Amino acid sequence: MQKIKILVVDDEKNIREVIKEYALLEGYEITEADNGIKALELLRKEKFDLMILDIMMPLMDGFALLGNIPKEKKIPTIILSARDEEIDKLNGFDKGIDDYICKPFSPRELFARIKAIVRRTKNEINVYI
Repeated sequence: MQKIKILVVDDEKNIREVIKEYALLEGYEITEADNGIKALELLRKEKFDLMILDIMMPLMDGFALLGNIPKEKKIPTIILSARDEEIDKLNGFDKGIDDYICKPFSPRELFARIKAIVRRTKNEINVYI
């Protein structure tokens, strides 16, 4: 069985590094992007099982990225953002995200939520593993 592939999209390198360290311990494969444009290019080329997405990024923010992902490439998404306003959370859920976590965050909680999403989407993921 192949590793679960996670795309981490955040302009803060230290955030990406923390997530990557925990992901490797859990046996996940990580690909990183520091802005929405790079993430969109990766999403067009590769298949990912889950995306962790920041909202506030240069060039293309997280909400714009969500709006530009082709329908056939939609993947389970967790927004990880310093923006903690209800309107941002509701906007994310309206755009189809699966979860919303505010920064600062607990990596242990993030990975508990990742595991829950992977369990829920396991049948869909196994279709192409």
